[in-house]
Order: sequence, then structure tokens, then C-alpha cells
Amino acid sequence: MQSLLLVLLFIVCALIGYKVITSVPSLLHTPLMTAMNALAGIALIGALTATALSVYLGNQILGYIAIFLATVNIFGGFALSHRMLKMFKQKEGGTKE
Repeated sequence: MQSLLLVLLFIVCALIGYKVITSVPSLLHTPLMTAMNALAGIALIGALTATALSVYLGNQILGYIAIFLATVNIFGGFALSHRMLKMFKQKEGGTKE
């Protein structure tokens, strides 16, 4: 019963998340993406903590994979945010780059 409830909760959260994301105007995508990078940092801290406290080798391996994926997510998000913000930066002459 508990597994069915967790799957149902996942489906409901996915549908609500999809609805929220599609309702966001395109003007807000860059600030929201930067905020999501901060959330990915929290996920990295959680992965580090869970890996440090894990006892079994299988859990540790999953923790290392989670740490790697969270790190890639953070780096990629900030690199993409930087690249997008660079498009709006002006040169010294007053024109865009």
C-alpha cells in the first residue's frame, strides 16, 4: 500500500510541476533557473550527507552517483545562466556584444 501511495504522490507532483512550469512567462526563466541552481546546491548537500551516513556499499555507490549528478547539474546551470546573461551585457561603446 505504501508503494502505491508513493507512486501516486510522484504522479500528482509531476503533474502540478508541469502545470506550474508551463504557466511561467519566458521573461522569468533566467531568474528562476538561477534559483534552481541554488536548490541543486541543497540537493548536493543532501547527497553528501546521505553518502557519509550510508553503511552498505550499494548505498554508497548510489550516493557517489548522486553527488556527481548534482555537481554536473550545478555547474551546467550556472554556466548556462552566465551565458544567457552575457547576451545582455553591453560593450564599452554602448552596443551589445
